[in-house]
Amino acid sequence: MPRIHHFALTQKLTGKFADYFREAVSGHKDGKPDWVKSIETGDAGLFKEDGAVWQVHGSPATLVGGIRALLLQAAHPAPLSGVAQHSRYESDPLGRLAGTTRWLTITTFGSTEAIAHEAKRVNAMHAHVSGDYEKKDGSHSSYRATDPRFLLWVHCAFTDSFLKSHLALGYPINDGADEYVKDWAKSAIPLGLTHAPLSVAELEAQLADFRRNDLGRSAPTEDVVRFILNPPFGRFAMVFYNLLAKAAICTLHENELHILGLKPPGKIWLKITRFALNIFTAILGPESPSQEVARARLEKDKSKNR
Repeated sequence: MPRIHHFALTQKLTGKFADYFREAVSGHKDGKPDWVKSIETGDAGLFKEDGAVWQVHGSPATLVGGIRALLLQAAHPAPLSGVAQHSRYESDPLGRLAGTTRWLTITTFGSTEAIAHEAKRVNAMHAHVSGDYEKKDGSHSSYRATDPRFLLWVHCAFTDSFLKSHLALGYPINDGADEYVKDWAKSAIPLGLTHAPLSVAELEAQLADFRRNDLGRSAPTEDVVRFILNPPFGRFAMVFYNLLAKAAICTLHENELHILGLKPPGKIWLKITRFALNIFTAILGPESPSQEVARARLEKDKSKNR
């Protein structure tokens, strides 16, 4: 095939993949759903521009971190039951993904007003999530998504997953991992959690406590894990997704791997995934549309104060 035709075909394929990805995670092909408008105006928000939170959540490693967070959350019987009983993960997995992306993006890059509105939306959804679950010791108990213990688990699972994925794939955090954990704890306050870990050591201690007292396998575990690892994506997208999933599994603790019934793939998958993410970044650009919008908002505010 002539080089010019090969280049045109490559551009077409990568363009289609970029559109598919943006639509999958945000609901729109251009990566700018309607809610992006909420981060166009307002103050500087909770996190410093290009600080630890911006670096971690602006990194393509979040794709691995997101899958890891879903897997890690599945190791806790209570939130797992909430997913199985209340989530639309089977009927509308992309819709659920887009909803999670919305919260993460607005909280990371939005103004304090936008974050408060988004937290109100999430809290309203959580208010309806309750039910029964089987505890680690086999007894049964009730849960509510707004319970501080469960909020703490979900926050720790997100924090640990994004941090560990970012570092395992070789991306830097200029202000350090402790700064990321401390800063990201601010995101939990609008959701009702006021005692999130403030350092890597505190995060590790809290995760160890969950392992001793809470985490365990339950009836829905196998089905939910199978769905997380085999979502209804197209064949081409699944090739890339499988890479991300293997990298995510590489970073899980051996205790959680046992609970989830997973075996760690070789660490080589982290290098392969990093290479794939480098290509991915070359296709989509170094920053998401939401991050670009946030920068424009902050630059506009700086101009006013000059």
